[in-house]
Amino acid sequence: MAKSRKPLGTVEEIEAAYYDAISHADLDALMALWAEDEDIVCVHPGAPRLIGHAAIRASWEVIFERGGLQIRPVQLHAAHNMLTVVHSLIEEVRQAPREGGDAHILVTNVYLKTPRGWRLTMHHASMAPGKIPETQTVATVLH
Repeated sequence: MAKSRKPLGTVEEIEAAYYDAISHADLDALMALWAEDEDIVCVHPGAPRLIGHAAIRASWEVIFERGGLQIRPVQLHAAHNMLTVVHSLIEEVRQAPREGGDAHILVTNVYLKTPRGWRLTMHHASMAPGKIPETQTVATVLH
């Protein structure tokens, strides 16, 4: 019998479910959070751009072969409009001490309002250069 899931109504609920699915290596739950559009995009740190459900699913299958990942999203900066939400955040990834301790990853998650509600349409992640400060200020200079 399939696990019953509560409908997710907000971007914050989708994002929390995303990190929960990663922590439990739940591939089906993770993929259910993505938009149905084949133009979805995922970029893992140091990896090539993946487009579409099949490529993204295959990448997470490989990642989940070692089990779930313990990721704590911090320092969220959000930009909203009627149909999209962009979250810029830092992921604190717990790693085994033999792998060098915790890692920090800079992430952009883009959510789209769809007929099924908010869904993830892009996840872009890259390794953070150096130590991440406890808090960051918003730059006042546009570039």
